[in-house]
Amino acid sequence: MPTISDCWAQRVLEELAEAFNSWYKKRKSDSRANPPGYRKKNYSDDHGRRVHEEHPRSTVTWKQNGITHDGKNNRVRLSKGANHKEHPKAWEYILVEYETRPGVTVENLQQVRAVSDRAKRRWELHLVCTDETETPTPPSNETAGVDLGICNFAAVAYSMEQADLYPGNRLKQDGYYFPTEIANCDDSGGERATRLHAKCSERRTHFFHSLAKHIVDRCLENDVGRITVGDLEGVREDDNSDSKNWGRHGNLDLHGWAFDRFSKILEYKAKVEGIEVVEVSEQDTSKTCCVCGREDESQRVERGLYVCEEHDDAFNADVNGVENIRLDLNQRNSESAPGSGGDRSPGWLAQPAVYLHDLSRGFQPRAEVGDCKS
Repeated sequence: MPTISDCWAQRVLEELAEAFNSWYKKRKSDSRANPPGYRKKNYSDDHGRRVHEEHPRSTVTWKQNGITHDGKNNRVRLSKGANHKEHPKAWEYILVEYETRPGVTVENLQQVRAVSDRAKRRWELHLVCTDETETPTPPSNETAGVDLGICNFAAVAYSMEQADLYPGNRLKQDGYYFPTEIANCDDSGGERATRLHAKCSERRTHFFHSLAKHIVDRCLENDVGRITVGDLEGVREDDNSDSKNWGRHGNLDLHGWAFDRFSKILEYKAKVEGIEVVEVSEQDTSKTCCVCGREDESQRVERGLYVCEEHDDAFNADVNGVENIRLDLNQRNSESAPGSGGDRSPGWLAQPAVYLHDLSRGFQPRAEVGDCKS
């Protein structure tokens, strides 16, 4: 039977492996990418002699068998682990008292994580709980499609001939601004650089959650019961080859894309509302006309423009692609499938609604936010 210390070691190794995998992928396109900050820091005295080394403040995770929760008194007892006790069987633990916001109850505690917040110079305990909710009945059998990209972070199409675009300007601005500011810091591990790293991460997380919530709310407004998302697995692989090299800035954007993280956020927010999320293939969706089914790579004449020579219509390339993704599950036996001859007006494909991210109000129509805040 594994001990608590074994569980700690396992989780630390998992997190270290995740960090290294991310670094290996990113450094292919960005020589400035820093390796995971696991290395020791050397300190010297006034004579230049090294006096001691400090180990990193790594995240420590307690799993369920190392946690005892006293919900009545708002306390958590954490085992020290056999290798941190004077005797392996000694009754030694860390007792922590906590406070929660009004209306928040800690129950079904599954995991506790001790995380060092270098920006605030303190340790924080993150309590991970399971929350069982009754999944509501899907609003309907209507399907929405979601296509994730770089210029437009997300494009969404609905079966009632509506489409929304969510530009990724905010993410791209932060992706260039914060690394530049961090590089200009005298000490890459100093206090200011640490604050910038934390702020960049918080803004990205806020963007993802705001976007996922807005998409789910729009799906509820349109009685959507299923969301189809383009499967982007392997999109980063071999990006230094001729076919995947998008240039220096393009590759930086690609590695900062975080589509897998966003997809997980979207999935759980949709599941709470009873909406199913499934992945479908993106093969040929960008070069196939969603109205007539004609497949021709040259019809995407520009990055954002798709022109079909069959019926001489022009519409937004991202909307065309996401509509093909939406139709994937219904393509067999559906009158609205590409090439089926259904009576569909292509006008909505050229003029999608555009939503921009506002830090204080979330996603708002472009006319209300203004291009200057995009």
